[in-house]
Amino acid sequence: MNYRVIKENDMFFLTDEKGNIPKSHPYGLGLYTKDTRFLSEFSLRINGEEPVLLSSDASENYMATILLTNPPIEKDGEIVLWRESVQIERKRFIYSGVLYETVKLKNYFPKPVTCEISVSFDADFADMFIIRGFQTGKVGKRTGQTVDGNSLVFHYEGADGVYRATTITWDRPAILADESGQVVFAFSLHHDEEQAVTFMIQPQIGQPAMPKTIMDKDNALRQLQDSYNEWHQSITRVNTDYKPLQRLIERGLADLRVLLTDLGYGPFPVAGLPWFGVPFGRDSLITALQMLPFCPQVAKGTLLTMAQYQGKKQDPWRDEQPGKIMHELRFGELANTNQVPFTPYYGAVDATPLFLVLLAEYVKWTGDYDIVRQLEPNIEAALQWIDQYGDRDGDGFVEYHQESSKGIANQGWKDSGDSIVHRDGEYAKPPIALVEVQGYVYQAKKGLADIFEQIGKVKQAAELRQQAEELKKKFEDAFWMEDVQFYAIALDEKKRQVGTITSNPGHVLFAGILDGHRENAVIRTLLSPKMFSGYGIRTMAEGEAGYNPMSYHDGSVWPHDNSIILLGLSKLGKAKEALMIMEGLIEAASHFEYDRLPELFCGYSRSFGKPVPYPVACSPQAWAAGTPLVFVQAMLGLFPNSLRKEIHLSPTLLDSMNVLKVENMAIGHGRLSLTVFREGKEIKVNIHENTTGYDVIVL
Repeated sequence: MNYRVIKENDMFFLTDEKGNIPKSHPYGLGLYTKDTRFLSEFSLRINGEEPVLLSSDASENYMATILLTNPPIEKDGEIVLWRESVQIERKRFIYSGVLYETVKLKNYFPKPVTCEISVSFDADFADMFIIRGFQTGKVGKRTGQTVDGNSLVFHYEGADGVYRATTITWDRPAILADESGQVVFAFSLHHDEEQAVTFMIQPQIGQPAMPKTIMDKDNALRQLQDSYNEWHQSITRVNTDYKPLQRLIERGLADLRVLLTDLGYGPFPVAGLPWFGVPFGRDSLITALQMLPFCPQVAKGTLLTMAQYQGKKQDPWRDEQPGKIMHELRFGELANTNQVPFTPYYGAVDATPLFLVLLAEYVKWTGDYDIVRQLEPNIEAALQWIDQYGDRDGDGFVEYHQESSKGIANQGWKDSGDSIVHRDGEYAKPPIALVEVQGYVYQAKKGLADIFEQIGKVKQAAELRQQAEELKKKFEDAFWMEDVQFYAIALDEKKRQVGTITSNPGHVLFAGILDGHRENAVIRTLLSPKMFSGYGIRTMAEGEAGYNPMSYHDGSVWPHDNSIILLGLSKLGKAKEALMIMEGLIEAASHFEYDRLPELFCGYSRSFGKPVPYPVACSPQAWAAGTPLVFVQAMLGLFPNSLRKEIHLSPTLLDSMNVLKVENMAIGHGRLSLTVFREGKEIKVNIHENTTGYDVIVL
C-alpha cells in the first residue's frame, strides 16, 4: 500500500493516503513514540460518508498535505450535499512531542452549505513488536477515557507499571464528544468561505499528571520550519546542472534531516520509517559515515550515542559483552518487561569495528582529537571486544554466534536467515566470520594507529599496526578463492569458505586490506553482468544456488551496499567503475516515488525495462538516503586527512554533467567551497574558499 508518514525527533505518524488510521488496519498504521502506538484509529468523515481523495503529498517528510472532497450525499432521496461541493484540506506536522492536524473546509458550491465533520479516535497503546506480529506477551490494560470540554484522553496502565495516555484537544466547539472516541463538528459555510478545526494530539508517558502546555500551532510550525532552515544553512550545499542527481541529493538530505533523533548526546540518524525509527548500531554508524561530507556533527552525535549504550557485561539474553556496540534499542512495554532483549540488543558483529572506523574517519575530517580523549575508555573497550569476545577461538578473525533465544541468527548487515549460503545451497552454520567484518577491523586498527601516533600513544599505535598486518596476511590466506578470483563471503564453523559470489567483498575495497591485483579482480566481478544489474550491484550473483532477484539479501540491490563499494572505488581512483554504478542508481531512483532511493529493490536486469520494487522496503531509509551524498564524495574523490593537514581530490563527472559546485563543506576547523567543471575533454577544479588550514592536493 502507499502510506503517508511524517516524523520529528522520536515520534512518527503513519496513515493511509487519505490521512486516516482505519480501525484494525493490517499495516499497523498509527501515531508512535517510544515503540508504542498512541493512536490506533483516526478516521474522518463528512456527513457520515468517507471523503474522496484528490491528492496526497508527504514529500517534505515533516509535513503532509492531503486534499479531499465530499461524495454526493443524499437523505430521503434528496441531495443534501452536491458532489465536490466542499474541499477538505488536512495539513499535519509534529513538533515538540505533539501532532498538529488542521482540517480546513472550503465551500465551492454556489450557495451556502451546512455539513458535519466527524472524527473517530482510539488508542490501543500496543507495543511495536506485537503490531508487527513478531511477538506476543503479557501487556497492560486500558483504564478508560475522559471527556472534558475540548479534550478527550485515553488512559493505559502498562505491564511495566508505566502510565501512558493520549490527550486529544481541539480548538473549535464540538457538537458531540463522547467516551467512544467520536467527536463531531458542525460547519456552515457561505460560498467561497473557509473554516477550520485544529487537533493537537499529545502522547504522555509517566505518572498521571497535567500534560505540558501545548504550543500554539502557528508558533510550533514556525519553530519547526526554522529548525529545517538552520539545518540547510549549516550543511554542505551542492549544485549541479544534472537535474536527476540534483533531485536525488536534495531528497537524500531532506530524508536524512527527518530521520535525525537526539537521545541527549547529539543528533544521530535512526534506521528508517516506518518500523525502524530507533537507534541501530550498524545503520546509524554507516549513515553517519555517508554524511561526513555534509554534516560531520552527525557523526559526533552518533559516536556519543553509541558510546553511551556500549556493552558493560556478559548477558547472553541480549547477546551483550563488555565493549560491544549495540545493534538495536527499543523503548516499549515488552522491552521494559524483558520479554524481548532489545534494551538494547547487541546481536551485530560489525557495529563495534564500524564504531571505530567512523571515529577514525570523523577525526580525519575534523581534526577533533578531543573526542578521542573523551571516548578513550570506549575505544579501549571496543578494541578489547574485537580481540577477546569477537575472536573467541583465537584464530585472528571476528566471528558471530547467536546466544539469545530471541535474538538474530545472522549478525552481519545481511541478517536474514538465508543470507549466508554455500554454493551447494546449504546454509552456513555459526560461528561465522564475515569477509567485510575483517575489513572493518583492519580499517579500524589502521585508522586508530595513525590517530594514536598523532596524540603520543606511539606504543599502542605500533601494536595496532602489527595486528592489522597480521590480519591482512591471515585474511588473504583464508578468504581468497583462487578458482573464481574472488573472496568468500564468510568462513563457517569448520573454517570452510562460504564460496557464494556476493557483494560483501566489495566493502573491503574501502578498508584498504587488499593487494592491488586482487582489488582489480574483485572490481571486475562486481561489475560483471552476473553481479551488476544495470541499476546497481546485486547482493548475490546470478547463477548462484541461493540467487533470487526477489529476495531480501540474496540477489536484490541495496543502494547503501553500493555506496560503501563506491567509497572504495573512489579511494582507489577507479573513477570509470564508480560512475557506472552511480549512473545505474540515479536511473533507478527516477522510477520511485519522490525520486527516492528505497532501502532495496529487486535484482532483475535493466533489460526488464525498469527497476522492480521490493514489496516491503522502508521509505525513507537512512543509509539509502545517504547514498547520493556518497556520489558527491566519490565524484570529488575527496578524502581529507587532518593528521597530515591535507585534502586529496581526484575529481570526475558523470557523462551527463558539466558542473558540480560544492559550498560550505566543513573540514577541519574551516570550510571548503569548490567547483568541478568540464572544459573540452578535461575535468578542472576551481577552489573558491579554503579556510580549513589544509593543503588541497588535486591528483
